[in-house]
Amino acid sequence: MSAFRSPRQLRSAREIAAMREAGLIVWRALKSMEQAVRPGVTTAELDAIAAKTFEDVGAEPLFLNFPNATPGWPVFPAVTCISINEEVVHGIPRADRKLAEGDVASVDTGCKLNGWCGDSAVTYAVGTVDAEKQKLLSVTKGVLHLAIDLMGKKSRWCEVASEMERFVKDHGFSVVEDFVGHGIGREMHEDPQVPNFCSKRTPRSQDFKLEPGLVIAVEPMVNVGVKSVKTMPDGWTQATRDGKPSAHFEHTIAITADGPQVLTAGPNGEL
Repeated sequence: MSAFRSPRQLRSAREIAAMREAGLIVWRALKSMEQAVRPGVTTAELDAIAAKTFEDVGAEPLFLNFPNATPGWPVFPAVTCISINEEVVHGIPRADRKLAEGDVASVDTGCKLNGWCGDSAVTYAVGTVDAEKQKLLSVTKGVLHLAIDLMGKKSRWCEVASEMERFVKDHGFSVVEDFVGHGIGREMHEDPQVPNFCSKRTPRSQDFKLEPGLVIAVEPMVNVGVKSVKTMPDGWTQATRDGKPSAHFEHTIAITADGPQVLTAGPNGEL
C-alpha cells in the first residue's frame, strides 16, 4: 500500500501520546489474532478478530477500502493484510484460505483512533516450522529491534538502514526494496518514505534527520531467497519471485528527547 499524501511533520508530546493510544489498540488486535493462530483457522477468521477489536473501541480500520495503486483495481477489502509463506505483503484474507502446520503468516493491520494512526505487523509461526523459517522469523524480528535501538544512537535514517541491510545479508537473506516504511500521523502514509536499505542507489529524499517529534513506521520485509517480488492475480498480494518464504515485522516508532518510543508496543513495552 502506498499513498504518500502529507508533508513530513514533527509531532508534539501530546500528539505522540494520542498516537500511543492508537498503537495500543493495534497491539491488542495483533495479540488477539496471535492467540487464534493455529492449523485450520482461516485468514478471514483472523481478520474478523481485528475488525471486532477496532469496532469495540470505535477505532477506524486503516486498510479497509484502501485504494489500489494501480488504477482500475478494486480497493482493499479487509481490515488486515495476511500473507502466507512466499507472500510478502498485502495478502487478502479469505474464508477459503486455511493456515497449515509449518506455515508462516504475516499479519499487518492498523487503525485510527481520535484522529491519530497506529500501524504494526508480526509474522507468526503456525505450529512447528522448519529451521529455515524459524531463522527467517528471528532475523526479521531482530532487524526491526536493531533499527529501534539504532534510532536512539544515529543522527540520520540512512545510518540505521545501512546497518539493517548489512544485518540481513550477513544472515544469508535479502531485503525487499520494492516496499518501504513510512511516516505516520493523521494519515497512515505520510512523508518520509522509510527504506530498509541504504546505498548509492538510494534517493537522497529517502534519507532524513532523526530528531524529536519524528514518527515513522519501520517495517522490514525479508526474503529467504531473492529480493524481487511479483504482483499476484488478485492485484494486491505481493509474493517472492522465486517462491521462497518471506517475513514482515513492523512498529510505529516516535523519536523523543528520551530516545525512541515504540507506540505499537504492549502496555508494558512488550515488543
